[in-house]
Amino acid sequence: MKCKQMNKGGNYYEFLYNTRLVKPTILHFQLRNLVWATSKHDVYFMTNASVNHWSSTSRSLTEVLNFSGHVAPDERHNGSLLEGFTRTQISTISVKHNLLVAGGFQGELTCKLLDRHGVSFCTRTTLDDNAITNAIDIYKNMSGGIHFMASNNDCGVREFDVERFQLINHFCFPWPVNHTSVSPDGKLVTVVGDHCDGLLVDSRDGKVLSSLVGHFDYSFASAWHPDGLTFATGNQDKTCRVWDVRNLSSSIAVLKGNLGAVRSLHYSSDGRFLTVAEPADFVHIYNTKVDYKKRQEIDLFGEISGVSLSPDDESLFIGVWDRVYASLLQYNRKHAYNYLDSYV
Repeated sequence: MKCKQMNKGGNYYEFLYNTRLVKPTILHFQLRNLVWATSKHDVYFMTNASVNHWSSTSRSLTEVLNFSGHVAPDERHNGSLLEGFTRTQISTISVKHNLLVAGGFQGELTCKLLDRHGVSFCTRTTLDDNAITNAIDIYKNMSGGIHFMASNNDCGVREFDVERFQLINHFCFPWPVNHTSVSPDGKLVTVVGDHCDGLLVDSRDGKVLSSLVGHFDYSFASAWHPDGLTFATGNQDKTCRVWDVRNLSSSIAVLKGNLGAVRSLHYSSDGRFLTVAEPADFVHIYNTKVDYKKRQEIDLFGEISGVSLSPDDESLFIGVWDRVYASLLQYNRKHAYNYLDSYV
């Protein structure tokens, strides 16, 4: 009853292409951040034990990393496991700022700079039996350096810098952490996991600034609006809640899905849209400019391995995992004046 009344019929992205040469897969039914676009033509995704790159311009598929065998770092950094890993099961990936980070079921982290040959860094975050890496967030910190944050089932959140691949912070929470996202200014972190309430914490010391009360189940997704004032959390109660840091006593909007949990959330770079992905069949694109009251609904067939907007917001990619119809869907942003498309 608290869900915002919304109108379907938004038409923000139009279908462009579906390739069945791409076969996205998932290994964990709750973790769906396995598709990442680095430009409107380039997208990275998981297929079984491999991270692959797809170019929509050349229609070519390239294997980037294969985890079915032995993977070891080519560089030397303190804390890096020089012996590497063998037959790593990948639970989540993130690709941003020329960096690819893959997380494993046993707490493994493997880092590759896209403009360098080989792997730069390998580490195991924990030896805990319940060590799965649930999510990775790559971002710029307050000083402008590239960092990444790993969320694990051992209740830990770990921050690494990319210049030296060193552990900067290790925060512990009372429950397994399923997802974290850092605010645009690098000062705040949303933390959600195996608890109905989420947390807003200080990125410097992990101090809890506020609880996020409203969801009825565990959360597996979060995302910040580029304005740094609002953010969203996605939950297994089939809703996405939008919050305002200026008043966290309650969420400012409750967005209801059709069938399942909210597994993946992404704001567009210009802040106009919020993409909300269910585990299967539906991706919703909400218009933030009309207070989330209007949306485009993309209805497809199959499990969704991941959803990603390109950095310029021009392309939307959806990974479809299905034994028969596995594919990668590409949508293009619609413009009011078609002649401008030639300049985009």
